[in-house]
Amino acid sequence: MPVYPSLTHALPQALVDVLWFVEGCEDEQMDPDDAVKVLEGLAHLVTQLTSDQRCDFIDLLDSMAAEESDPSRREFLEGFPEGFGLIEDDSRPGIYS
Repeated sequence: MPVYPSLTHALPQALVDVLWFVEGCEDEQMDPDDAVKVLEGLAHLVTQLTSDQRCDFIDLLDSMAAEESDPSRREFLEGFPEGFGLIEDDSRPGIYS
């Protein structure tokens, strides 16, 4: 089990783990409507973060992606900021609200 330097690192990792599971669930494992509610709820939550919080979260996601050995999970981590509303598009300059 990984050891995290702080709660600030542990919670985003746990959040990503849950979302990775929800997004990968088959309909038989989780009701699709419930999965959408979870994903939309998180997307709304991250849009409420301050600019500094968004930057910190994106930096942490970048670090997690760089360390990830599973290509599909790395792709999920790399797409997370845009997919969950942390950024508006692929370009980073000037996109934080």
